[in-house]
Amino acid sequence: MTNTLMSTLGMTVTVQSPEQTVVEMLVTDKVKQPMGFLHGGATTALAETAASLGGMQHVDSTKQSIVGIEINCNHLRSKKDGKIIAVAHPIHVGRTTMVFQVDIKDEMDKLVASSRCTLGIITTTKKNRA
Repeated sequence: MTNTLMSTLGMTVTVQSPEQTVVEMLVTDKVKQPMGFLHGGATTALAETAASLGGMQHVDSTKQSIVGIEINCNHLRSKKDGKIIAVAHPIHVGRTTMVFQVDIKDEMDKLVASSRCTLGIITTTKKNRA
């Protein structure tokens, strides 16, 4: 997906299934805050991306889409380099909402952040389809 936040931040999808979605992101200058650490907003964007891609596995993409409703992200460990890996698992898959747990670990399997994301399921029309 070019010209999206995913491409801008260098996110790569490595696993995508109804049970688990995995998205990786290198810790580069693009995703750091001014003090040189991984930016919490970039980590949270990675979490929501993984949850949203996971959510798309549970809908008919010709008629429905996923939108973020709420996300929280507890930042547990700082990073200056390497990569982070978001692993999203559905906790609830309903008719109009979904909830995903997203754990973000580093390349050493250390927990960097933990997030929970609530998604809305919307009906898409030609007018609101991206």
